[in-house]
Amino acid sequence: MPKTENWTVEDSENVYRVKRWGAGYFEIGQNGNLHVTPDPSNKDIRIDFKAVVEEIKQEGIQFPVVVRFHDILRSQVALLNQTFQQTVKEAEYQGEYMGVYPIKVNQMREVVEEIVDAGAPFNYGLEAGSKAELLAVMALNTNAESLTILNGYKDHEFMQLALLSRKLGRKTIVVIEKFSELVLLVKTAKELNIEPLIGVRSKMTVKGRGKWEGSGGDRAKFGLTNSEIINAARYLKEHGMADCLTLLHFHIGSQLTDIRAVKESITEGAMIYSELYRMGFKLKYVDVGGGLGIDYDGSQSTNDSSRNYNMQEYVADIVYGMKQVCDLEDVPHPTLVSESGRAITAHHSCVVTEVVGAIKSHGAGIATDPAEDEHVLVSDMRELSEIIDRQDNLQEIFNDASQFKEQASNAFKLRVISLEELAKIETLYWQIMEKVQFRLKDAEFVPEEMQELDFALSSQYLCNFSVFQSAADTWAIDQILPVMPLTRMNEKPTINCSLVDITCDSDGKLDQFISEHGISNFVPMHNLKSDEDYYLGLFLTGAYQDVMGDMHNLFGRLNEVHIFSHDDDPQDFYIEEMVNGSSVADVLSIMQYNPSSMAKSVKKLIDGHVAQGQIKPREGVKWTDFYENCLKGYTYLKN
Repeated sequence: MPKTENWTVEDSENVYRVKRWGAGYFEIGQNGNLHVTPDPSNKDIRIDFKAVVEEIKQEGIQFPVVVRFHDILRSQVALLNQTFQQTVKEAEYQGEYMGVYPIKVNQMREVVEEIVDAGAPFNYGLEAGSKAELLAVMALNTNAESLTILNGYKDHEFMQLALLSRKLGRKTIVVIEKFSELVLLVKTAKELNIEPLIGVRSKMTVKGRGKWEGSGGDRAKFGLTNSEIINAARYLKEHGMADCLTLLHFHIGSQLTDIRAVKESITEGAMIYSELYRMGFKLKYVDVGGGLGIDYDGSQSTNDSSRNYNMQEYVADIVYGMKQVCDLEDVPHPTLVSESGRAITAHHSCVVTEVVGAIKSHGAGIATDPAEDEHVLVSDMRELSEIIDRQDNLQEIFNDASQFKEQASNAFKLRVISLEELAKIETLYWQIMEKVQFRLKDAEFVPEEMQELDFALSSQYLCNFSVFQSAADTWAIDQILPVMPLTRMNEKPTINCSLVDITCDSDGKLDQFISEHGISNFVPMHNLKSDEDYYLGLFLTGAYQDVMGDMHNLFGRLNEVHIFSHDDDPQDFYIEEMVNGSSVADVLSIMQYNPSSMAKSVKKLIDGHVAQGQIKPREGVKWTDFYENCLKGYTYLKN
């Protein structure tokens, strides 16, 4: 990397790769702060993230916080719909596009309401996969022209709700996941005398690419085989409901990494649609499911956290692929439906946390001055530390120091050397390794063993958040999320570090990061200053991370701030809403504790100590109030 005095924001871009994953929404400004452009088509509005952090602090909102840029959410909704509309027009495709947002990706009311509002001009609908989601969708998706798609396994009550939605004039399509559901739907529809709209989900032979490729193929959890689809169609015809079959659905996986999987699935899906149409079932819609990926790591590759295509290419392959097969088969072009959720929500939300301390794997060390009668291992290690600056053979120094350290560990176990002598040897060892690492920075070749020094000497920055609550996928499926400082990017980041959270769990850490050369175990950060807070952002958390977090160590939901851009504001933004995160009492109640009863119990204990004269009355009142205030407080560390 360039020298510190020559460092530029372009160098920081090479480290954090913001332009690659930021999709035009995020960029490093010339002042070294991260900037946000909520609408890439309007460069006049540009938000300095440092100003957002400062306003959060001024409002007394406690970190960590989720920051939502609602204009990014709206921009993504418009971008997806406009891309489909433009491609349909260019391809002279005879059908339409009517997308739906699958609320499982982020069911937060504010998010779904914003998507519905932004999607209204496009008749953009919603998808539900459970009874609770259906209840929410029925209340929010009030556009009579948009679609409501119902996936997932369904019981009698689910079917009744779907038919109620039809009774209210909604275009609600029940997608059949297994044949028994069709029998139940037909029976319920006849009992209620309500005509349903029905879709069938195909268990495709094509499989996706990436972590979720198991969503397709013979072992897929959902869907009907080709024979079951034919039987379902015939069953509907036997019951006089052939006209109710209106949609074919398929889904080959979330976060598709390879565009070839999209091409293959469209070809197979279009063939099934064509066959059903020629069999007399005049389907109107083909739902291509989700899968539009996000380039989390900025590599534009088939890595699990990336994709080798963009939105335009994804849409074009769907539209042109469907058109080509339908024209060859001489069947009408169906209305296209997609269920893109990750691409809609990922960019709009991020987690902002402050670094509260640094942990060095080799500790602070102790004084290593010579002592009388010290063991030869201490003397040998000290001699190495003194000659390293004059020694050209770093490999030899590395090997000798590693051998002395191992011998010292064994000697201590055998009571040959004391604990203080062992500590001196360890201190000298790490001092030597730091010098070796520094001199290797300019080396043309670094031996394999010594390549691990960067990681071994890296620090751990302790961050005030919970991985399990706010970045669950990084722990559960090794998802890469972009992580970077929000300021000081006109300075060279000189500290290699991984991040650890405040949970008492060794898995509460982030140790996979974007780097110039792929994925690294550490990320460069700046040195911490005693008089200045240092804030980090975890980005692309709007899809799944917002709603999948658990309550490990009883760390609850984060405080949220909702940001809207405003051109007339000096800072180009305002905080539209603040949503309180979980209090201690909230998370305890979920775990079936009774905070009120707990407070009474502790008060009783304190009163007993007051009565015995062990605590003064005034002090007892203060401790009682302190306990009760802690119950009402935020679950995270206070600033």
